[in-house]
Amino acid sequence: MKKFLIPVALFIAIGVALGRGLFLNPTYIPSPLIGKPMPAFSLPLATDPKTDLDNADLKGHVTLLNVFASWCVSCKQEMPNLMRLHALHLVRLVGVDYKDTPKGLHHYLDAFGDPYSMIITDKRGMTAINWGIYGVPETFVVDKQGIIAYKFIGPISYRKLHAKLIPLVKHLEAQPA
Repeated sequence: MKKFLIPVALFIAIGVALGRGLFLNPTYIPSPLIGKPMPAFSLPLATDPKTDLDNADLKGHVTLLNVFASWCVSCKQEMPNLMRLHALHLVRLVGVDYKDTPKGLHHYLDAFGDPYSMIITDKRGMTAINWGIYGVPETFVVDKQGIIAYKFIGPISYRKLHAKLIPLVKHLEAQPA
């Protein structure tokens, strides 16, 4: 009798685990960086490659760090929502042009607009590795102290913009520096 209970218990345990998985969000990938200081970086500005921006430059302001590329189809999808966010003047939006060319970036911004306060370039993609980038677009919400508060994977939809991003930015802006 006991030898029949072990397979039944194992079957039930596997069924519960698989059943639980049906209710998880498949687009949610937890980031080990949430609640931690942003990784150190120093990348050139797209407008002036001789000038670098580093993580110390981002402190003191709530910042959205949006990793994108001109060759990215999903990045083009999210651009109208980034333009909406830019029009609200709620937060500083910094673009990270990922493994792109200056010509590609120029054409992209001409076609879709430029919501960014500044754009830095990660031509080799090494900084993106340190930030745990899986693919583009990805957006990090960084608080005034340089702590990563949230990570969006994929394009920011209108719904995500209004349901999650804007309330989070307003909450972080209300916090002392």
